Amino acid sequence: MSTITQQLPVFDRRKGAGPTLVLLHYWGGSARTWAPMLERLPDRAAVALDLRGWSRSRQLDGPFGLTQLATDVLAVIDHLGLQEYVLVGHSMGGKVAQLVGASRPEGLVGLVLVASGPSMPAAAITPEYQEGLSHAYDSAETVAHARDEILTALPLSEDLRTQILEDSLASAPEARTVWPLVGIAEDIREAAGRIAVPALVVGAEHDVVEPVEVLREGLLPYLADTRMTVVGGSGHLVPLEAPEALAALVEEFVASLA
Repeated sequence: MSTITQQLPVFDRRKGAGPTLVLLHYWGGSARTWAPMLERLPDRAAVALDLRGWSRSRQLDGPFGLTQLATDVLAVIDHLGLQEYVLVGHSMGGKVAQLVGASRPEGLVGLVLVASGPSMPAAAITPEYQEGLSHAYDSAETVAHARDEILTALPLSEDLRTQILEDSLASAPEARTVWPLVGIAEDIREAAGRIAVPALVVGAEHDVVEPVEVLREGLLPYLADTRMTVVGGSGHLVPLEAPEALAALVEEFVASLA
């Protein structure tokens, strides 16, 4: 573990009712990915990270792989002294959340995995697919294509469309490629099996990145205490496309933990 750096990523903290939501964004996202959902949970304590290599944390040193990102999350939780919290991870952030949960940290009471990278990589994750994906954020043009043709199924405001464009381009070069070339293909089934808290898996009806059937086959079987729900109409970017539905699901899940 000596190669793992310990600089803290940048985060936004909002105080409120616990347990605290610890929010981990998708590949190409940032802390502000969660703003539309948080607007609908005004009384809930939350910590939203810019994961290492992204947005305000893009100047941090590598490595930028899943193990480092999970280490960073635990370091932020320790730094803030969180006593009770729920990890909410979207896509890549969901896979990071699984690794954090596998360490069984004190204070963790639940996981919400939103259109999450599965524990077992899907059969579609071939080297050819990975190479193509690694170029999705090469330019404003490629980001716009990914945003409009792959990542979303519902219309977004112009502000959110611009935010996706800006966030997807705001990364360290290695951070941009390590997920598609390495992280997306990592098999973390053994780690997922060590998670000891309840989990809610949130799929999206029209998600072509992590389709509902991929979550059912590659994620649900490896979590000991889980249930799944599907958000109708949404594509992969559930926190931006369906924030009201996601906020309601998160709040219902948190209430069930009590």
